Amino acid sequence: MALIELRDITKTYDLGEVKVYALRSTTLSMETAEFVALIGPSGSGKSTLMNTLGCLDRPTSGSYLLDGEEMAEMSRDGRARVRNRKIGFVFQNFNLLNRTSAMENVELPLLYAKGITGAERRTRAMDMLQMVGLGDRLDHHPSQLSGGQQQRVAIARALINRPAILMGDEPTGNLDTRTSRDVIELFRKLNIENNITVILVTHEQEVARHAERKLVLRDGNIVTDTTDFEQALQSLHSEPPDEIEE
Repeated sequence: MALIELRDITKTYDLGEVKVYALRSTTLSMETAEFVALIGPSGSGKSTLMNTLGCLDRPTSGSYLLDGEEMAEMSRDGRARVRNRKIGFVFQNFNLLNRTSAMENVELPLLYAKGITGAERRTRAMDMLQMVGLGDRLDHHPSQLSGGQQQRVAIARALINRPAILMGDEPTGNLDTRTSRDVIELFRKLNIENNITVILVTHEQEVARHAERKLVLRDGNIVTDTTDFEQALQSLHSEPPDEIEE
């Protein structure tokens, strides 16, 4: 059984006189330990797809099985419990608390977990920071860390609940080229060595190149699903076949 199974998923936003079809009848499966990049122009639906996969939004219609469990009809609280158990998120802007240390930032998700002592929280946070190469920065605050180090703290925080899936929304968007490369190498290492499924939304070609699988979206549709970077790039830059000028 696949880790992720989407069947005819749609997402429509009703804005009164206008309806926005953010996802159109999307069918997709992902196996455990895949490394997938979601790419496409602004407004293509990639962030909507990410939010659906991450159980942040409920689809308008269709079926979403996550590890065999139906998400599409689940309540907001139910989806939140699933997110806390199975999914870690990394964002472009790091979203760290400025007045707390790296270790305290990483511990934060465990504050909502039952049955975990303060000592266990600290041990797990320390282990995660060591895993991402920041074992010597435990007490540093975000202002004392570089952009790349802050993103590593954010990745450690995303991993603290030992998720099956790690999702990144433009995770290298605020980083320079060299630091971006280091962060993507870290994602790749976590994917291979820890068997974590990695799903990234990105505008950056070099990030997409490192993913094993590339999904190109346009107008709410997955128009290309490939392991071939050049094919994905060609699809990304080709004109829609039936574009109508108004």
